[in-house]
Amino acid sequence: MRFQLLGNPEVHVAGRALAMGSPKQAAVFAALLVDANQPLSADTLVERVWDDSPHDHAHRTLHTYLSRIRRLLAQAHAAEPGGAPVRLHRHRGGGYVLEVTAEQVDMHRFRRLVTRAAGLPGEDPDRAALLREAAALWYGPPLAGIAGEWATRVRTALRGERVDAVVAWADVELRCGNPAAVIGPVTELAAAHPLVEPLAAVLLRVLHAVGRTGEALSRFLEVRRRLVDELGVEPGPALREAQQAILRGRPGAESEPGPRPAEGGEPAMVVPAQLPLDVPDFTGRRAELRQLDAMMESGSEQPTATAVIMVSGTAGVGKSALVVHWGHRVRGAFPDGQLYVDLRGFDPGGAVLGAAEALRGFLTGMRVPAEQIPAGLEERAALYRSILADRRVLIVLDNAGSERDVRPLLPGAPHCLVVVASRNRLPGLVAGEAARPVELGLLPASEARALLAGRVGARRLTAEPAAVDEILAACARLPLALTVAAARAMIRPDAPLARLAEELRDARSNLDAFAEEDEATDVRAVLSWSYRALPPPAARLFRLIGLHPGPDLTPPVAAALIGEPVGAAVRQLRALVRASLLIEHVAGRYTLHDLLRVYAAEVVRTTESAAGLEAARRRMLNHYLHSAYAADRLLHPHREPIRLQPAGADVTVASPADHAEALAWFAAEHHVLVHAVRQSYGAGLDGDAWQLAWTLTTYFDLQGHWHDWVDTQRIALAAAARAGDRQAQAFAHRNLGLAYAQLSAFDDSNRHLGQALAGYRELDDAAGQAHTHNTLARVHGSQGRPRAALHETEQAIDLFRRAGHHAGQARALNNVGWYHTQLGENDLALSRCQDALMLHQRIGDRYGEANTWDSLGLVHHHLGRHGRAVHDYRAALERWREVGDRYNEAGTLGRLGDTYRVLGEPQRAREVWQRALTILVELGHADAAQIRRKLDEHNRVDTGPGA
Repeated sequence: MRFQLLGNPEVHVAGRALAMGSPKQAAVFAALLVDANQPLSADTLVERVWDDSPHDHAHRTLHTYLSRIRRLLAQAHAAEPGGAPVRLHRHRGGGYVLEVTAEQVDMHRFRRLVTRAAGLPGEDPDRAALLREAAALWYGPPLAGIAGEWATRVRTALRGERVDAVVAWADVELRCGNPAAVIGPVTELAAAHPLVEPLAAVLLRVLHAVGRTGEALSRFLEVRRRLVDELGVEPGPALREAQQAILRGRPGAESEPGPRPAEGGEPAMVVPAQLPLDVPDFTGRRAELRQLDAMMESGSEQPTATAVIMVSGTAGVGKSALVVHWGHRVRGAFPDGQLYVDLRGFDPGGAVLGAAEALRGFLTGMRVPAEQIPAGLEERAALYRSILADRRVLIVLDNAGSERDVRPLLPGAPHCLVVVASRNRLPGLVAGEAARPVELGLLPASEARALLAGRVGARRLTAEPAAVDEILAACARLPLALTVAAARAMIRPDAPLARLAEELRDARSNLDAFAEEDEATDVRAVLSWSYRALPPPAARLFRLIGLHPGPDLTPPVAAALIGEPVGAAVRQLRALVRASLLIEHVAGRYTLHDLLRVYAAEVVRTTESAAGLEAARRRMLNHYLHSAYAADRLLHPHREPIRLQPAGADVTVASPADHAEALAWFAAEHHVLVHAVRQSYGAGLDGDAWQLAWTLTTYFDLQGHWHDWVDTQRIALAAAARAGDRQAQAFAHRNLGLAYAQLSAFDDSNRHLGQALAGYRELDDAAGQAHTHNTLARVHGSQGRPRAALHETEQAIDLFRRAGHHAGQARALNNVGWYHTQLGENDLALSRCQDALMLHQRIGDRYGEANTWDSLGLVHHHLGRHGRAVHDYRAALERWREVGDRYNEAGTLGRLGDTYRVLGEPQRAREVWQRALTILVELGHADAAQIRRKLDEHNRVDTGPGA
C-alpha cells in the first residue's frame, strides 16, 4: 500500500489508485500522512481542515471522516493482505496517529532520498540516481485539490524542496555529462516557477549542454524581462554567470561547448541554406567577383569584428544576381550556413520588410521554436547575435533601404560575413561599421555583349554587329534591360536583330506617358518595347500587376486581377515569364523586379479607366478576403462567422482542403495579406479592411505574429470608425486587447477590452460582451490567475444564456470546468463539463465535444476515477480525429498515458505516449519535450534496478 501526496492525494493498492474521498476527508487523510507516526489532536486536525472558522459540527464530521478512513484502510488491507500494515488509532496520550512506514508515503520517501543524496559527492552517479528517483515521485502540485491555509503552507514548502532537489539533480547530471536526462523535468518545473533564479540558471546550462543554445539565451531574456517588470530587479549572479558562460561557449566546467544533438537524436540546430537559386547563366562581373574574394580573405583576418561588404548600384544593375551568385561560390567557407533576406527597401508598394520580421525569419531558419522567439526587436537581435557568436555564417541582406534596416541584422561575430546590397551607398555603414564598399556600375561593353550572346547565341550577334551595338546602347549596358531584350529576341528566333533594334528605337521616341526624371530612361524604353510586344491578354495582366501590393502573387490572384479563369491567368503568367517580365521564384508564386513593378504601375494608371482600376482592385482584394475567410474557417471552424458580400463570379477563391493547407496558405500569403489590409483602407474599402483583418486573427494568434495582429487591428479599428460601424469597432477593440496581452502590454490590453465591453453594452450585444469576458478570462489565465479567469468566464456564461448563444455557452461552461480543475475544485469542474457536453451534443459541435470529453477525462483522473477517465479520453480522441485536430489529439494522448500509468498498465501508457510524440514531432511542436520526458522516465523505471 502506498500513499500519494505529491500530486492528487491517492491511495495505491494492488495496482489500483483510490481517491482519499471528498476534499475535506482527503484533507484529514493528508494531515495525518504529513505527520505520520505522530499524534495529532482533534483540535489540530479541525484547524488544519477548516482553518479558523470550523462549523458547529466540525468535530462530529471529523470523527465521521476518521471512521471512513479506517474503512478505506481495511479494504486496502483486504485487497493486498501481504503488504506492510497501516493503522489509524487513538494515541494513549490523546489525539490520533496514522502508523505507516516512510517508504509508503511519497512525501517522506522523497525527503529521505534527498537526504541520502546530500551525503554523496557532487559527481557520484549514485547521487544522480537518488535525486532522479526523488524527482520521479512528483505527479503534480502537492496536496492538489486540498484547500486551506495549512495545505497552502505545506504545499509552498514542498514546492521549494522540489525545486532544490531538481536543481541539485541537474547539477549532478551536468557534471556527469548526462544533461539530456534532466531537460524535461527542469523545463517543466521552470515553466511553473519562472522567477526562481537558481532553477532558471540550471535550465540555461542544461539547454546549452544539449545543443539548444538559442532557446537557452531566449529564456534568459524572458526571465530577465519578467524579473524587471514584475519584481523590479535585475538577474542575480547565478543567472548572469550562466548566461555569460553560454556566450563564451562554456556552460560549465562539466560540459563541452558547441552544438550537440538534442534528445531523441534530433539536430540541435539545422544548418540554414537560405540563398535563392543561383542565376543559371551568370555572365561577367569578373572584376567585382575578384574584389569580393579579396575582401572575404582580408575580413577573415579581423579577430574581433564582423566583416561587412556593401554592394551598391542603380536599379537593374544586377546587385542581387551578383551577391547571390558569389554567395553560392563561397558557401563552402561558411560551414554553419547561409542566411538570406530580401528587405524590400525599395518596394514600390511600400511592403518593406522590417528588421524584426527579418530576424524572425533568421531565427526560424536556425530552428529556434516559434514560441521561443522574443516579441521585441532588441530581444530578437540579442538572441540572433548570441546564436551566431561562435559560428561561421554568411549573411546576405538584399535590397536594404537604409542603415537602420541593416544594423539590427549585423551579428557581431568575428567569423561571420555580411554582404549588403542596396541602391543607396549607405555611407553610415561605411563610417560606423567599417563596411567595405563595392560600387556596381554598368556592364563593360565586352561583358554586356557576352550576356546577350549567352542568351541569344553568338552566331546571331556575329551576323548583325550594327544591330547589336544599337541594342546594347539602348539598354545602357544594364543587365535587367539586356535580359528583357534578350528574352524578346529568344521568343522570335527567326526575326532579324535589326528589326528588334528598330522596335526599341521606336519605343524610345514615344515615352511621353512614362517620362520622369530618371537616369534609366533607356531602360524604361526597353521595358516599354517589351511590354508592347506582348500579346494583349499578357500585356493586360502585366499592367494590372501594378495594382498588387507585392511581394509576389499566385495564379488565382492573377485570375482575379483580369477577371478570368485560373487557366487563362496561368497562360498569361507563362508568357510574362518567357518575356523575362516575371520570375517564378517559387513553384506557383511569381514576382518581378522593383523597376518592373514601378513601370507596371505607371502603365496601368495611364491605360486603364478609373472604373477598370477600381474593379480590378476590388476583385483582387475580394480574392484575398474570401480566400482568407475560407482558410480561417478551417483553422477555427466554430468561430462565430461574419457576413461577407459575395465575391462575384469573376473572382477565383482559394479553397484549402484542410487545417494544414489553410495554415500553409496563410504562411505563404502573410506579408501580402498585411499589405492588402492597408491597401483596402487606403482605397476607402473600409468594410473589406476590417473584415480582412478579422480573418487574420486566428492565424496570427496560432503563429505568434503579435505585432502584425496589433497593426492590422489598428487599421480595422480606424476603418470601422470611419465607416461608423460600432459593431466592428467593438470587435477590433476586443482583438487589440487580446493581442496586446500576448505582448504583455497589459495596460493597453485592459484599455481596449474595457472599450470593447463598453461598446457591446451600448449596442446591447450580450454575445459580444460574453466573448469579451471570455477574452478577459484568457488574459487572466495567461497570467496564472485561474480564480479571476473563472469569474470572467462565469459572467460570459450568463451573457451567452441571455443571448441564446448555445455554442458560446457550451464553450464557456467547459472553460469554467477547466479553471475549476486548475483550482483543484474537481466536483464543480465535473458538473460544469457535463453541462457543456450536453450542450455541445445538442447543437452538434463535434469540436466542442472533443474539448469537453478531454476536460472530463482530466477531471475524472483527478477524482481517482481512472477507468472513467480512459473512457472520456477515448471519446475525445475519436472526435479529434474526426475534426482533424492533430495537436489536441496529441494532448489527449499524453493525458491518457498518465491515466494508464496510474492504472498500472505501463505498456499501454508507453504506446499512447509514443503516438503523441510522433504527432508532436511531425508538427514541430515544443510540447514534444514533455512527452519525451515521460517516455524517458518510464523507460528508466522499466530498466532500473530490480526490473
